Amino acid sequence: MTSDSPATKTAAQRRIVLAAIGSMGDLHPFMAIGLGLKARGHEAIVASGECYRKKIEAAGLGFRPIRPDCDRVGDAEFLRRFMHPQLGLLRIGREWILPALRDTYEDTLAAAADADLLVAHPLAAFSSRLVAEKTGVPWASAMLVPLGFFSAHDLPVMDIVPGSQWLRLLGPAFWRPFLRCGKRATRFVAEPWYRLRREIGLPPTDELNPLGDSHSPQLVLATFSKHFAGKQPDWPAQTVVSGFPLYDAGGELRPDLVRFLDSGPPPIVFTLGTAVSSDAGKFFEHSVAAARRLGRRAVLTLQDSRNRPRDLPPDVFACDYAPFSLLFPRAAAVVHHAGIGTTGLALRAGRPMLVMPCAWDQPDHAARLRRLGVARVISRRRYTPARVAVELERLLGERAYANRAAELGERLREEDGTAAACDALETLLS
Repeated sequence: MTSDSPATKTAAQRRIVLAAIGSMGDLHPFMAIGLGLKARGHEAIVASGECYRKKIEAAGLGFRPIRPDCDRVGDAEFLRRFMHPQLGLLRIGREWILPALRDTYEDTLAAAADADLLVAHPLAAFSSRLVAEKTGVPWASAMLVPLGFFSAHDLPVMDIVPGSQWLRLLGPAFWRPFLRCGKRATRFVAEPWYRLRREIGLPPTDELNPLGDSHSPQLVLATFSKHFAGKQPDWPAQTVVSGFPLYDAGGELRPDLVRFLDSGPPPIVFTLGTAVSSDAGKFFEHSVAAARRLGRRAVLTLQDSRNRPRDLPPDVFACDYAPFSLLFPRAAAVVHHAGIGTTGLALRAGRPMLVMPCAWDQPDHAARLRRLGVARVISRRRYTPARVAVELERLLGERAYANRAAELGERLREEDGTAAACDALETLLS
């Protein structure tokens, strides 16, 4: 069902606030859903960092500011601290989200005034849940990545748990009590949340850990494809797996990029998305060297012109930005960091991938792509021209990767993640 289907326009106009904190990969699914809701006649408001105001308003959506601002996501020094393989997720919570919790709560409370529904990103769910309980506004939580469910039946791969790729084989009977103990042992981290809850007059709760269990009791949107991660028995029963609500910033491919693409065989596309590009290191230089070793054409999407390697050969095209939804289908392969937004667009394009996970949920996405048979994985410390060339040669030389990617891409193109998410939200409203 498409987002402008007559069957979906029967509900009266409602005001829906979508709260999101993080990078572009965190924001874009909420913009996609917001635009889908707007097309159905609702008033859609995206509440996010002030730095995204112009982008959100330019798309025709309402905007409300919530703290913490996300402007430092593009700061390499700031980002490097929060991309630590083992401590990154903990630092995001303890040093960025929880210190601003009262501000986030107050801003979300103001943004949700007169709202009919509040939809919360995982990092916004801690405050949105409190707002919903305090005001009675219905709310839905969104989980952008499979890792966030911490399923014993589908154990996430995390750098914080060495060998978790293979420890998955121990099964749910082992991991269920282990995960429960982990949540209970880290409950102390959530003390700022419990303190704010008491101060605003809400009663005690009995969940193991609100930092891992802040799911809406009404609706949980899993905003990725069932072909990427299927619903598990220990996910909340109210979870709806919508598919990827994909938002690409729009526009067309640059004319000079189109001429480059038309002038020869499909290139290898190298990208680090948005946030990771702030700390690209030697990624683009090594990528150019690997492409030259293979005699392959390449496209680099840099995000920041400072990432541009010197003395690019004529068979390498570099630009700060290109719409992935238009670029990826024209690639021979896509090399990326396994961020969820880039992963969804690469899967939909049906292209094989070489992934270099850097932090957070990326190792889990990389492992899933490898298990799906559409990607090879390389660690950041091993991302050298020689090693990348070897991995790409295998990726492009073994037809099974391309065949499986094309098959999976066809399945994902049959999904409409935006429409499915909007359907679920309208059902909740009704």
